[in-house]
Amino acid sequence: MTALLEFKQKLKNLYGKYESYFQPLLKFFVAMVYFTWINEHMGYMAELDNIFVLLILSLISSILPPAVMIFAGFVLMTGHCYALGPEVAAFMLVLILFMLILFLRFSAGSNIVLVFTPLSFGLNIPVLLPVGTGLLCPIQAALPAGCGVIIYYFVEFLKEQAQVLQSSDTEVLDKLTLMADGIVQNWEMWITVATVVIVTILVNLIRSRSFDYAWRIAIVFGGLVYVMLMLGGGFYLNVEIDMPPLIISAVVSVFIGLILEFFVFGGDYTRIERLEYQDDEYFYYVKAVPKAAVSTSERSIKKISGGYAREERRPEENVVSYSSPVFQGERRRPRRDHNADVREDDSVLPITDLDDVDFEKKLEESLRDL
Repeated sequence: MTALLEFKQKLKNLYGKYESYFQPLLKFFVAMVYFTWINEHMGYMAELDNIFVLLILSLISSILPPAVMIFAGFVLMTGHCYALGPEVAAFMLVLILFMLILFLRFSAGSNIVLVFTPLSFGLNIPVLLPVGTGLLCPIQAALPAGCGVIIYYFVEFLKEQAQVLQSSDTEVLDKLTLMADGIVQNWEMWITVATVVIVTILVNLIRSRSFDYAWRIAIVFGGLVYVMLMLGGGFYLNVEIDMPPLIISAVVSVFIGLILEFFVFGGDYTRIERLEYQDDEYFYYVKAVPKAAVSTSERSIKKISGGYAREERRPEENVVSYSSPVFQGERRRPRRDHNADVREDDSVLPITDLDDVDFEKKLEESLRDL
């Protein structure tokens, strides 16, 4: 455990030291994966299904705020829908504006969750989305998580109905009816949306409580509730839910959630302190949970260079003679007393550098003369 804590501390120090480099790199990687997923699942317009377009969009997203990544993804989706037909692009645009006006404007600081929604579903670990969002984001992040699920299922629906929507024999009204039914009557999508929103809220509420091991309880409870809601909703609405992948996804998501808890929170509940104090208006009861951390030893080598070496003196230079002054040097002009005459012999000699005087030798000579 100590080795893991030391690794965590070193990782945090490394990230803090090079944060200005890591953040654009991580944003570029997330944007590249997100745009690649869009092109792989849609890819109807050849001009947009290009590696250079992905690189340019990813570079722009890495240096600009996260909202740019979200809007770039919307533009990419709308462009691919236009290749299926103008009415498909118009339907996608209306759907995006509907979500922006009614939901996403209330969670402006957490809308990046919408990017991770198709990635978690594409990696077959959908349980990780509400668990991770509830742990790392505020409670209003449940809105972009639910909107991301709608976009994911609509993209999958377009992938299945691409030939029908591209056919010139299909009327415009029939296309609009088909796409509306693909959203409204997709009960699996609505079960997933409700489950994601509910689990995100529950995980956020539990992990922010003050009881011990709140984060771990929230992670495990969130995984169990997700499985139960999906199975219960599928049974009630007569929707077939594949149970083995769902359970495997829950187990993997719980494990990843525990890793997030270690690196992000990492509270040491064995050293809890409870404090009580008051002021003129309130009584305060505080529970302090210290972070689990160890001090990492960092070795640094400092080179200390000494001063200039004292020059070697000849023995006769270190002998004190009463015939000469103890301190040699230029004589200063004596101060004259207004009440008495001062002779030229009684001058005050200047003090030179003390390093040039061998006090030990002078003391020996003085004792010998005594």
